[in-house]
Amino acid sequence: MRVRVEAREVYWRWYGKLLLEDGRTLILPGDIAKWVREGEELRLLTRSRARVLDWDDYHLERTDGTPLWPPFSEEVEHPRQGFSGRALYRYHLRAREARFESDFEAVAELEQYHYASDHETVALWRCPDGEVKAANTRPPCESGTARLLEIRGSTPASRFLILELTERLPFEPRIVGYIRLDPPIPKMHRRLPNGEVVRDIRERVFPKDWFHPTFDLKEALQDAQNEGELEEADWRELTERVLDRVETAAARIARVVVHPDYRSDGLGALLVRLALEWARERRVPEMRREKHLVCTIAQMARFHPFFEKAGFRYLWDTASGRPVLAHALTKEAEDRLARFFAEDPVAREHQGKLYRPRYGKVAPLLGPLRLVNVVKAYGSVLDLEGLPEEVREVLLAFGVKRRRIERAVLRGVNVVFPPGSVSVLWGASGAGKTTLLRLLLGEPPDAGEVVRPEGRVAAYLPGEVEPELGGRAVLEAVYEKLGDVTAAIEVLNRVGLSDAVLWRARPRELSTGQKERFRLALLLAERPALLLVDEFAAHLDLATARRVARGLSQFVREAGITLVAATHRPEVLEALEPDQVVYVGYGSVWAEDQTSLRSTQSIRPRRRGTGIGSG
Repeated sequence: MRVRVEAREVYWRWYGKLLLEDGRTLILPGDIAKWVREGEELRLLTRSRARVLDWDDYHLERTDGTPLWPPFSEEVEHPRQGFSGRALYRYHLRAREARFESDFEAVAELEQYHYASDHETVALWRCPDGEVKAANTRPPCESGTARLLEIRGSTPASRFLILELTERLPFEPRIVGYIRLDPPIPKMHRRLPNGEVVRDIRERVFPKDWFHPTFDLKEALQDAQNEGELEEADWRELTERVLDRVETAAARIARVVVHPDYRSDGLGALLVRLALEWARERRVPEMRREKHLVCTIAQMARFHPFFEKAGFRYLWDTASGRPVLAHALTKEAEDRLARFFAEDPVAREHQGKLYRPRYGKVAPLLGPLRLVNVVKAYGSVLDLEGLPEEVREVLLAFGVKRRRIERAVLRGVNVVFPPGSVSVLWGASGAGKTTLLRLLLGEPPDAGEVVRPEGRVAAYLPGEVEPELGGRAVLEAVYEKLGDVTAAIEVLNRVGLSDAVLWRARPRELSTGQKERFRLALLLAERPALLLVDEFAAHLDLATARRVARGLSQFVREAGITLVAATHRPEVLEALEPDQVVYVGYGSVWAEDQTSLRSTQSIRPRRRGTGIGSG
């Protein structure tokens, strides 16, 4: 049935009302209610006869069929493929418009991790007595509970899409990311490579009415202030008038924020793709005109490709030097973009490509690593000298006196590590994995030969060989080794240190697990031909270890680095997708090729193996 809106009431982003001329009231979030004009005719679907219709009691849409309520929501499965293309693990997620107060609190929490946040405190809260406080989490009030008033940096026109885990471990966050869509900015000028500024560049490529009338509170405020001082009620009325005028065919992605622990798993690009669907289906933010185009202005797009992975193309730099990227939602927009890339001299050169990977290929090993009939034994003498009397008596009671211990860790071992391959050493603690790594690093065997071709070697054997953390900030330290900040960011992203705020941290400010990942980054920054890692991911939780292992496996293969890593964790073994598993135990070593198994089944450790070995 058709109904007419008599008035709207917006209290908070998550709570508002539409008062209908027939006397009924619709309860819905303020972020949706604010976009309905007084006097507007809508289509209401409900079976309820109640005078007040709550969230679950109705459907609401514009007369052209654009859905207003229930809000956008989509369940998605996000598989994470390994190097072979096989899904190693997957996320079960829901993307939906923020609608609860707790959603916006989670947004405020996540906002602390945004690359371009200019605020030490990212949210404003209002106490029951009217006092407004700036804080990142709910602050205490003299009496009662503070309510989230606004997220700093957003505007009254902003809409928020959140990404939540529908299946998660107990310690994982519920909401792992959000994206904010705004109307287009009022003006945009272009700076050419020669420094020349081209004014109103969008209107030269696309129709002017795609970007106007937009949300321009600054201009409206200046006009209003010329007429006199604004009271709070006048401010609200002014904002409502500006919102009512907005009717564009473009939307702007103003924020994409993913929890730092999940950034290396493609959730940023996934969020962007979902936002495109949101804009296409719901015509957000104002839900009035069909959306032809979604744009973003993102300096970080120079250093991270997730916008381009979601199908965005680089257009130009703004007058202030920030890159603008766009994604067409309609055939008309695609045609206009194609014409721009064909006719504009600068765009014809870059063809929409902004991000360029910089780490590249390393100088690889010139041949395979080989252990030929290798023998390695360790001996030690145990006696009771220097022990307290009570301890000596206990040991004597068990027959422990002076004893010489000799153990053959490796006996006649033959194994090959091909250049550019990923190999995992698998075995129980004390089986000889670390000994094998020491031999590959240069420790001489008792007998036999270790053939190690020329090439730079980097190693992390905890407690024995560790890269110096130093005192410099994380990004600075990796950058100094590589001499290229984009390459440094590539490395940090691949080892699971994707939080730009963390890049400023000093080693002493890192957790144990973060230090482990920082050490891996420092090793990769040496651009080694051979990387040796003992007890890989020993200090990481299951989910993080899996993400880091997957990222490292892909990175070393792309760069041509030979990786030999020791682990005893099945999830790490599977995520590394090794070319071979080298089983170590009781003096023998045998290698099992995994390449034929990768595309058809999970990699699992076996009790015994076939291949090269000895007894």
